[in-house]
Amino acid sequence: MARAPHSAADRDRPAASLRLPKASIMNVLWIMADQLRWDYLSCYGATHMETPNLDWLASQGVRFNKAYVQSPICGPSRMSYYTGRYVRSHGSTLNGAPLRVGEPTLGEHLRDHGVKYSLVGKTHMTPDTAGMKRLGIDPTGTIGALMSECGFEVVLRDDGENPTAHPGRKSAAYEAYLRRHGMEGDNLWEEWANTGVTPDGDLVSGWMLENSAYPARVSRDHSETAWLTTCGIDYIAAQGDQPWLCHLSYIKPHWPYMAPAPYNDMYSADDLPPVNRHPAEQDTDHPLLREWLKSRISRNFSRDEIRDTVGPVYMGLIKELDDQLGRLFAFLRETGRMDDTMIVFCADHGDNMGDHWMGEKDLFYDCSARVPLLIYDPRQQADATRGTASDALVEAIDLAPTFLDAFDAPAKPHILEGRSLRPILHGTPAPWRDFCVSEYDYATRPARRVNGIDQADARLVMIFDGRWKYVHVEQMRPLLYDLETDPDEIVDLGGDPRFAAQIDRMKALHFEWSRQHHTRITRDPAAVETATDRGAPPGVLIAYANRSEVDSDGRIFPTHVQQ
Repeated sequence: MARAPHSAADRDRPAASLRLPKASIMNVLWIMADQLRWDYLSCYGATHMETPNLDWLASQGVRFNKAYVQSPICGPSRMSYYTGRYVRSHGSTLNGAPLRVGEPTLGEHLRDHGVKYSLVGKTHMTPDTAGMKRLGIDPTGTIGALMSECGFEVVLRDDGENPTAHPGRKSAAYEAYLRRHGMEGDNLWEEWANTGVTPDGDLVSGWMLENSAYPARVSRDHSETAWLTTCGIDYIAAQGDQPWLCHLSYIKPHWPYMAPAPYNDMYSADDLPPVNRHPAEQDTDHPLLREWLKSRISRNFSRDEIRDTVGPVYMGLIKELDDQLGRLFAFLRETGRMDDTMIVFCADHGDNMGDHWMGEKDLFYDCSARVPLLIYDPRQQADATRGTASDALVEAIDLAPTFLDAFDAPAKPHILEGRSLRPILHGTPAPWRDFCVSEYDYATRPARRVNGIDQADARLVMIFDGRWKYVHVEQMRPLLYDLETDPDEIVDLGGDPRFAAQIDRMKALHFEWSRQHHTRITRDPAAVETATDRGAPPGVLIAYANRSEVDSDGRIFPTHVQQ
């Protein structure tokens, strides 16, 4: 494993100098990148670019090779991260769909245990204002504010999508920062961070893919990535003895694909990995895939000149992120925070980047639904697994119970649907899942209308067992890929009768998952056992034939009634 270039030779040992002997830890730094592909990190084997600081983090903890998000788009994926629940369970199935009032969040669970739960960056959270109004909850009050921000105490929030016309624009903190550094304009996010400068000095919009290679008007010292890193460092430096979880949530490398110099032209089209696509994919007989390939996003990213322009900048944005993480990790080492802070690095989804003739991050190809996940655990019990990799099937919802476990907080299996990763981090045997699940609601996509699919049926569910990837498509035949013989996921076997037995097996796994409890969250297992032992409530006597049966059960018989 590579080591951080910032560190001196004596830092090439495992990061924490004073291993924590106790079972729980003090703090968690939860870093998330937006739209980051796992296979663009050198710790995952990428050879077209290097990410030495993330490589170093991997060398200090566990690299998870088969981590999948609960949905391949921002909002639903993040709501699963923040609730520890599947998309079908929390109900926020679309970008912009509010997380309903009353849905428990990780913030509530941790605050109950005395842990400060703070946000620095993006969440893509949409508050349920209608639900709060119905229940008489003031969205500006203490409770309403937490509900509006997915349970986070907001240090700053910036979702990185801040054009002037956007109703959810949240760039006030960043724009105030830019103004303090002498920049002026009506919308500094758009006019500086996401506006490019041509060699002739013309200003061009970062929204246009053809402009991606121009350097952003803002300098590298004041980019969104650099700014958020500084904010994260400032937050950690200000913390005292109270345990905390800081969600440092980066905006990039999500679009607009625009990077400050020198990251805008650090790479060229020659540095890009070969695009993963085959002409046969364009001849698909599947109605959903056929229409998806006709979308503007897919058509443009299928053009070599677009991918050759955008791809190198995407790489530059990742390199900028890695450089800034080097600055963050150096701060943690120098201040001793590596000794009492768990560090988790992940992404909310990937980016198709022209693979499979697609752009954006839709559907369940590994370039989109599979994400990087690196976890450094400072506890002594994790020493044996440092620098190792795990092929366990991991879901995004596993982080929430892992965090509760790390703080030695009570488990909540009736609410949290993931599993604590502690056994993997500490190298202790434990039963694990046989398949993982991801979901996608495509009700807002043109492919639904073209195919005449009702909103209620615009559902996709991926079941992946480590080899076979099955996608249930309501009202259409399923998709099926064999990642052992076809790791690039080129050949869809879902319509091949030779694989009917595999499809039936994967359907059974889907049905098994569907039968699980997803909504019984108001009564924990202990309360269920108590109710089972107690039977009917005190004074309620159901189906007793006579007084002797009541007495033998130890039930209370009404004293004012004669037998």
